[in-house]
Order: sequence, then structure tokens, then C-alpha cells
Amino acid sequence: MEGQNKSITFDGREIRLTTGLYAPQASGSVMIECGDTSLLVTATKTVKKEASDFLPLICDYEEKLYAAGRIPGGFMRREGRPPERATLISRLIDRPMRPLFPSWIRDEIQIVASCLSLDERVPADVLAVTGASLATLLGEIPFYGPMAAVRVGLIGDDFILNPSYREIEKGDLDIVVAGSPDGIVMIEAGANQLSEQDTIEAIDFGYEAVTELIKSQEDLLKDLGIKQVKPLAPEEDKTLLSYLEKNCTKAIELVLKKYDLSKEERDLELEQIKTETQSKIDSLKDDNQVKVLTSENEKLIHSDFKKLTKKLMRSQIINDGKRVDGRELDEVRKITASAGILPKRVHGSALFQRGLTQVLSTTTLGTPSDAQEMDDLNPSTEKTYLHHYNFPPYSVGETRPMRTPGRREIGHGALAERAIIPVLPGKETFPYVLRVVSEVLSSNGSTSMGSVCGSTLSLLDAGVPLKALVSGTAMGLIKEESEIRILTDIQGIEDFLGDMDFKVAGTEKGITALQMDMKITGLPVSIISEAIKKARPARLHILEKMQEAIDKPQESLSPHAPRLLSFRIDPELIGTVIGPGGRTIKGITERTNTKIDIEDGGIVTIASHDGAAAEEAQKIIEGLTRKVHEGEIFSGVVTRIIPIGAFVEILPGKEGMVHISQLSEARVERVEDVVRQGDEVTVRVREIDSRGRINLTLRGVAQNGGMPYPEPTPTPVAPLN
Repeated sequence: MEGQNKSITFDGREIRLTTGLYAPQASGSVMIECGDTSLLVTATKTVKKEASDFLPLICDYEEKLYAAGRIPGGFMRREGRPPERATLISRLIDRPMRPLFPSWIRDEIQIVASCLSLDERVPADVLAVTGASLATLLGEIPFYGPMAAVRVGLIGDDFILNPSYREIEKGDLDIVVAGSPDGIVMIEAGANQLSEQDTIEAIDFGYEAVTELIKSQEDLLKDLGIKQVKPLAPEEDKTLLSYLEKNCTKAIELVLKKYDLSKEERDLELEQIKTETQSKIDSLKDDNQVKVLTSENEKLIHSDFKKLTKKLMRSQIINDGKRVDGRELDEVRKITASAGILPKRVHGSALFQRGLTQVLSTTTLGTPSDAQEMDDLNPSTEKTYLHHYNFPPYSVGETRPMRTPGRREIGHGALAERAIIPVLPGKETFPYVLRVVSEVLSSNGSTSMGSVCGSTLSLLDAGVPLKALVSGTAMGLIKEESEIRILTDIQGIEDFLGDMDFKVAGTEKGITALQMDMKITGLPVSIISEAIKKARPARLHILEKMQEAIDKPQESLSPHAPRLLSFRIDPELIGTVIGPGGRTIKGITERTNTKIDIEDGGIVTIASHDGAAAEEAQKIIEGLTRKVHEGEIFSGVVTRIIPIGAFVEILPGKEGMVHISQLSEARVERVEDVVRQGDEVTVRVREIDSRGRINLTLRGVAQNGGMPYPEPTPTPVAPLN
């Protein structure tokens, strides 16, 4: 088997490509490598057996732990359900690829990116996105590409292209920019309250690099003698659409201009128009002029009716500057917010509503042992902030089986999580593991940003000292040739029938998260920039409404939340606290009825529902780890007596021994002649020997009464017979 090897020099790195060798039965495949990161990306197209009215595209990212030289945990010792990060990368591939396939394609297309080797200096996700474009082009599948993706980081004042995992953690920005020859098609970002202008510059910086990769793909295809398939739309029979335009336009326009209608009322009126039209079409069976209509099924009528509704709604926005609910283009829907709506069995809760979108968010405070262990290829091994998003069918007035979270739920939860992380307190300030759950109770656009707002309020209600409040809004776009309209706070119909869904979250200071998806083949940076700038006043307006509900963390935690104490000890003394076989720390937890976690860096976290018990455990640990110096004087209790001396607990958990010769100035025959178990004594540290043992003395040390310990009472001698 022979393949062709090519390489692209990009940002001082070599991206190696192998084509024609792996997966020969796929429509197209490429092995894409950089450093020691290797991915096999395949694209396969098959004819769909059943008719459908959508593009059946499946994008999968697979990671196997052998890529990092690891064996999976668990009983089965093999990979099972994809980890959350793999699901998010699958979405990262899907989102820029989907708008670049012709809308009329109905063949099944599947893209699979398999990570075969991982180099921590080269994250696999952006390589997988670029590889998906290459595999599709090599498979000669109709595609408006090439497409490529890069990651941009920010360390100090410098943008970094495709940073390593470590650089991503150190930096203030992690943004993935994907683009086509027509412009940007996808953005995914997390930022540390970065200004709008810096964010725009990062996007521009990233797209410049994207254009280099696009050019490299075009050159590669030319070298391989592969001609890119130019998608040509099949001729459509527009008889039905023309009939609908003639007979339904005025009725639909009238509904779209009834600005006081609710979403449900508008949907019902549109459905009624469609149903009546369907009945008219069915009654025209004997009319030769419309006989073509009788062969159309209900699904096609629904599709063309939707096309007409989309056209009229977009025209209304372009020409009249009015949206279907009567708002101006930059107007935010009515907002209501409240915190603490559930009993304090729930540690924190809030309800956020914007228009008909309503989200209930709850916060649970957990201990460090509640952190989520990550069994995937990413170097970070645990998560201490978890954000889960649920989208039940009743939120959109539907009925369907309740399933486990799908890709959409996982993706929306991850976006809200990313938006909040930059404002969370540090471990030493607030050592709790946090879980926020956002339940979407009603959906009419931008539930993910509603989750960001509701979760911020819920965290404050739980007493979490956030650095700042975070709000978010979704921006939309209508583009008709040269006419462009940017919409603030889009609702469901504007998302469904529009060209862009651009979610922007941040604080008063700056941006914390971005997510942009397109339904068209790309936008220039200038339009992206305008959308980001227009999002700011909307975010600040929402922040004001949120602050009316709660503007600072609750001073006291829920009585049902665990109490945590966190402090740092010398990492070299961790073994002292744990003890041989864990006996010491186990004894402390049993004695105080607490839960104790110690990190490798020396941060100790004590959890208990009893604050006094947690403080007692802290005193014991501090006593165990406190360095004792010769000459120091302590008051302690005699804990045990042996023939050669007495042990005194001078600090919680730390004992020293008073040798029998150090109990008094006079000779002592028996230890019990001077002290007994349970006595309180004042001792001085005489020395610390080479093995770290503490030797104490009572000699010359004033006791509670101000005098040295009394002379020993002589043991009576039995008279001789």
C-alpha cells in the first residue's frame, strides 16, 4: 500500500498529511499530524434510502486512551460512552462543516476523526476540524470549502497561534476560529473578562491564519490532481412554491405584523393558514393546471410553506426594521429575575426569564471529593465546577420520551460553564466544588444565555463570592445580498429563519465566552465586530435587571450546605497528617466526624456540617504540622504514662515525652509520684532529637500556681516486721 505524503509549514510548525493510504473504502481520508499528535479523519457519503427534508450529516470525534499511553479505568477496561470533551469536539467539527454543505444534499454524510496519538503541546481539536475539510474535499463530496480552524491564545499582550494545553491554562483567552473562503463560519471562545476590542483583534488574527490553511488545502488538491466538486443545485419544481406565494403571502404578512401576538398564537395562526391551503390543494385534483400539486406530499408543502414564511419575515426586517414581536432591531425582551425561590435544602436557586425563555438554575455546594474525575485525553484530570443543562420537551410545548442528555444539552451546559469560570473564587478563598443545574422551563431563543444569567444569580444566592456578575445575550443576522441587519436578543423564529446565532457572555469589564454558528458560508470580520459591539449594551442592560434581584453573595450559607475550612500546610508534612497507612488522618476524621481532603500542593480542606467540629480538626492538623522549637513553653495534658516518663500533648495531635529524670529537681522513683494521666501541666521543649522526637521537661517551669511542679511525694515504705 502506498500513499502520498505532503506537508504544510504553518506558524513555524510542520503539519504532515498522508493521503491514499488509510481507510481506502471511505470516500476520502487523511492522516493529519503535528508534533506527536496524529488524527485519522475520514469522510463518507452514501445514498440515503429514505427521503428526508434535511441534511443527514453526522460528525464524530473519537479518542482512545492508548493515544496517551493509558489503559481505561473501570471494570471493562475499554472505552465506553464518549467523554464530554469528545462530544464537544464532535460539535466543534459539525458546526463549521454543516453550513458549507449545499442545503439540497440529502445523501448521508459521516465524518469521523479518530485521535490515534496525542502530544500535549498540540491539541487535537483544531486539527480534527481542518482534517474534516480535507477528507471531504479528497472524497469529492459537494462542499463550499476549503475550511480550516485555528486556536488563538493570549499571554500577556501577545496573541499565540495554536497554543499548547499548558499555554491555554496560563493565558487569558482560548478562542477557536473557523473560516471558509467567504469568511468566518464558527467561533468558540472562553476569555478572562477580555475587552470587546481585544476579542475582535484576536478573531481577526485567527482568520488571517485560517486563510493560510485554506490556501494550503487548495494547493494540496492541485498537487494531487483532484478537482474540487463545485456544488450545483438541482432544478427545482417551483410550482408549489409559486402557488403558495400567490395564495398565502398576504395572509402570512398579516400574521407577522400582528406584533402583540404571543408565540403560541402566531404559530397557531400560521398553522391554520397552512392547513387551509392544504385543503384547497387537495380539492384541486381534477384541475389539470394544478395536477402537479396533487402528487406533493404533506412534508413538501410544509417545507415550501416554511420557505415562504422565512422569506417574508426576513423581508419585513430588512424593509420595515420591525421584528415579528414589534421590537426594534437592538431591543431586548422584557426581563424578570428572582433569587432564592426554592427552600434552602437547595443551597442556591434563581429564576431568570427573558421574553418567553425561562430558566430555573440551582447551585449545590460540595466537598473536594465531589470533583469530577476526567477519564479522557485532556491533561487536566478533574473538574471542580460543573454546569449541567436540561431541555425537557414541555419547554417547547412538545411530548417526547425523556432521554439522557444529547449533544445539544452537553454543548449548552459547557458554554454556560465556560462563561462563569473566569469569575469563580479561588480554592483557598472558597474551596467548594460547585454544581449548577439549569432547567429550561420554557424556550423561545437563547436558553444557553438564560442559563448563564440564572446560574450567576443562583451562585450568589448560594453565597459564592463571585468576582463579578455575568450576563449573556444572543445576536442574530439577516443577510439579503448587500443588505445586512444585526438583531439583538433573538427569539426562536429569528434563530430558526435567520443566518447567525452569536452568543456573547461577559461581565461589565469584558467578555468571558463566545459561541457563533452560521447558516451561510461565512461573514467578514467587520460584521462579526459590529455584532460583538452591539451585544455590549444589551449585556449591561440585562446585568442591571439581574442586580435588582441580587447584587452580592448571601452572607451566610444554607444551613444544609457543608461547612468547609481551607488552609495550607507544608507539602513535606502531608505524610505526617496522613500517618502510616492513613491511620492519623482516619483517627482525626473519626474523632471530629469530618471529611478531610489534602492536595499535593498542601491545601487542606475540612468538610463538616458542624462548624465547631471542623475547627477542632483544623487545630489538630495545625498542631501536627506546626514546627516546635527548643525552649518553647506549652500547656498540655498528660495522655499516657510509661515507666520511664510521661507523654504530654503539647499541641492537638502532637506529643512530647517528659523523661522521669525531667519531672522534678529531686530524684523521682515512680512517674505517678509526680503526674498522673489527665493532669494539666506546663512544659518546656528541652530538645528535638535527630529523629524529630520532642523531649520535654518540667524542671524549672512555673505551673499554673506560679511555682515549679511540687517535689515528689515519697512512696511510703512498709515497716519491717
